[in-house]
Amino acid sequence: MKTILKTNITVRDICEGFVYNELEGKGLFGLSGKLTIQPEYQRNYIYASDGGKREMAVIESILKGYPIGLIYFNKVSDKNLEVLDGQQRITSLGRFVTDKFAIKDENGMEQYFGGMAKDKKAKILETKLLIYECEGTESQIKEWFKTINIAGVPLVPQELLNAIYSGQFVTLGKEEFSNSQNANIQKWSAYIKGSANRQAFFERALDWVSKGNIDDYMSIHRHDKNINELKKYFNSVIDWISSVFTDVESEMCGLEWGRLYEQYHKKAYDPKKVSAEVHKLYGDSYIKNRKGIFEFILGGSVDTKLLEVRVFDEATKKSVYTIQTETAKTKGKSNCPLCAIGHDANKEKIWSLSEMDADHVAAWSKGGATAAKNCQMLCKTHNRAKGNR
Repeated sequence: MKTILKTNITVRDICEGFVYNELEGKGLFGLSGKLTIQPEYQRNYIYASDGGKREMAVIESILKGYPIGLIYFNKVSDKNLEVLDGQQRITSLGRFVTDKFAIKDENGMEQYFGGMAKDKKAKILETKLLIYECEGTESQIKEWFKTINIAGVPLVPQELLNAIYSGQFVTLGKEEFSNSQNANIQKWSAYIKGSANRQAFFERALDWVSKGNIDDYMSIHRHDKNINELKKYFNSVIDWISSVFTDVESEMCGLEWGRLYEQYHKKAYDPKKVSAEVHKLYGDSYIKNRKGIFEFILGGSVDTKLLEVRVFDEATKKSVYTIQTETAKTKGKSNCPLCAIGHDANKEKIWSLSEMDADHVAAWSKGGATAAKNCQMLCKTHNRAKGNR
């Protein structure tokens, strides 16, 4: 890959013909249309997502004479360039110069570019940037892009994959799933963690349809002219979740819904009964893991390990052990009730507390409470064999 250092390009030059798409959060063009600021493989604009701190810091650095770092352009042709690294900083400059946001002046007052003093405007516009023009093959350019961290904000895995497999498929996918103005984002956010700008919904859609093999799926579909399969599968999962669980709970966000859909979507559920069961389990103080409630219900309310039902505390175990052991000694039997009715060498054995586990006499799943009256101490062997019977 060949690189040439350019030191005569100013902020004014970069911002000439700057276009920003407010709807999609994209800085599109600069250098009088010669520069594509956000090519297909680039991430969305994220500097405004922290309340504007990072984009304001770019402008403040320029005003103080601080360098804002190297910028890299990819030379596509003699007449066209695209930003390889620096699109967040360039978009910040363009947004400020076109009055999209304000900075705080020395008196703490908000100040837009259009209302600034002439000398400050000139300071910004005449600042020269350090820019490397790179020229190479697509694979060389994208390999270089993969190594770049932009202003301390590392690329997330999906942003890297978008760069590697850029093309019509990625463009359409980002338009659907990485657009923060999409009206469906709020609904999706109930089940999926993350933000559209950082590719969370696009990544999850790909993860679900590919059964976890995102890289392979994107490679196969890179040149597709539509994302019909991706959208259909994603919407099928979302519709299934919302039809089975009519109540939206905060613990539903981030669950493995793709796996749960594959495992359970062919089973029939009564939404009213499911809702009643969710409310019942949410009201159970013995349940420690509410996130497990949904898979517990989908699986027929059998696997109590998903709920991490609260175990007996140490005071209860010691109290029950003491009473149980004293009674056993007076009868000449083992302090493990199941050993006591057996026929082996442990029939009269007195186990130490550390050799025993606390057990629900009546299983929690069958209505048994995690209370002293429902607690018995069993030797570890019998407790593990007893299970949830």
